[in-house]
Amino acid sequence: MAHPHVLIISGSTSRKSATRDLLKQIAGLLETAGAAVDMLDLADEALPLFNPDSCYEAPHYSPLQERVQRADVLLIGTPDYHGTMSSAAKNFLDHFWKEYAGKLFAVVVSSHDKGLTVVDHIRTVARQCYAWTLPYAVTFIEKLDMKDGRIAGDALRSRVEMLVRDICVYGEVLARQRSADLAGKEPGFMARLRP
Repeated sequence: MAHPHVLIISGSTSRKSATRDLLKQIAGLLETAGAAVDMLDLADEALPLFNPDSCYEAPHYSPLQERVQRADVLLIGTPDYHGTMSSAAKNFLDHFWKEYAGKLFAVVVSSHDKGLTVVDHIRTVARQCYAWTLPYAVTFIEKLDMKDGRIAGDALRSRVEMLVRDICVYGEVLARQRSADLAGKEPGFMARLRP
């Protein structure tokens, strides 16, 4: 199994968050599969509102940028708020763009409806930043799919296992190609980021 570096972003600021609970379980499965995992919990590490006039010199920016640059995969977990991602998740995504290019995005959404518009919004951000996304997301309904902070049903468990496998496999493939594209001389969308 491949060994990508995965940055998991928990976009819920609620202290009792089914999104965070599921992301922690996914983190454990990724580590068992050999992936390196870094979890950014926006409830514990709240970011100031993105401001392009001051953000890049702010004390939080460089350490966070390093974490994003190290990542091969960004797993965004968010509750569905009015058909889109949480403001905390969007604020995180606003902080970067070049750092996402050529990397894999994966999505987990807690939603009372299917969360499709949330997934589409995150895919749009990834596409605008020249990143790749898995062709599916893991969406779940807290009261049906989780119990006492744990996965309660086989359907969600199966979907999470598929997500972990695909993050490891495609995260490694894309990381290898991204590295080759940055080091190479051939034309391609990553050429603009070469030193």
